[in-house]
Amino acid sequence: MAERGQGPDFIEALARGLHVLRSFSVDRPAMSLSDVAKETDLARPTARRILLTLEELGYVRAGHAGYTLTPRVLELGMAYVGALNLWDMARPHMEQLVAHTGESSSMAQLDGSDIVYVARVAVPKLIALRVDIGTRFPALVTSQGKVLLAALNAEKVLEVLAEPSRSGLPVATFAPNQIDDILAETRTRGWALADQDLAPGIRSIAVPVRDGRGVVRAAMNVTVHAAETSVETLTQEYLPLLLDAAAAASADWAAWQSRPIEPAPRTARREVG
Repeated sequence: MAERGQGPDFIEALARGLHVLRSFSVDRPAMSLSDVAKETDLARPTARRILLTLEELGYVRAGHAGYTLTPRVLELGMAYVGALNLWDMARPHMEQLVAHTGESSSMAQLDGSDIVYVARVAVPKLIALRVDIGTRFPALVTSQGKVLLAALNAEKVLEVLAEPSRSGLPVATFAPNQIDDILAETRTRGWALADQDLAPGIRSIAVPVRDGRGVVRAAMNVTVHAAETSVETLTQEYLPLLLDAAAAASADWAAWQSRPIEPAPRTARREVG
């Protein structure tokens, strides 16, 4: 079902349109009208009007296989990423990190109880789960999620984790004391490890990326195949390089935030009389 708001200004038609866009995925790249109606639990005429509207706006196209998303949907997410300048600032440091480790590196932010990937430099290796910009995973079973949750106060952590995951993956259940222990350890270390917690064979380590005020705004990681890279290699060899890359990205972010703002050019006034 589409999300239902409680406020008097909530626009249900907009919520339904966004729900239709989110119903497409790697497993469902093309869907018929009936598929969309069933997946979104919308009446068929409603789903049809939404799809036709999205098609006219250029966000979906109709073909022999059904409706598919168009590249234009990337504008919705990339406008957010671009506004933060995360990718531009982190990219050279992540590329250098990947060059030194030979492993993939990503940046993610917290969205409810999930992490969402906002930047990635990948190497061509087989891995159990596909990761792209916009991919979501349950936060507590990822190294990046642990880092991001550890930056929140206890009340906020409970509020965030109470939100249902939209990753489409099974969500592990943790007792409150387990959550406290995991996040306390992360805060003490300053980094987090996920050793095949998300999926068998996937091992990762993550550190925070901060803005100019020291606020954790993202997490950067290195992901490896567990059969190829040990925990010792991650913590002893890759972690120092990861910390350097995240620190450099944080420094660039702080410098960008403190940049002088150029005044807008003044339009010459025409003399009257």
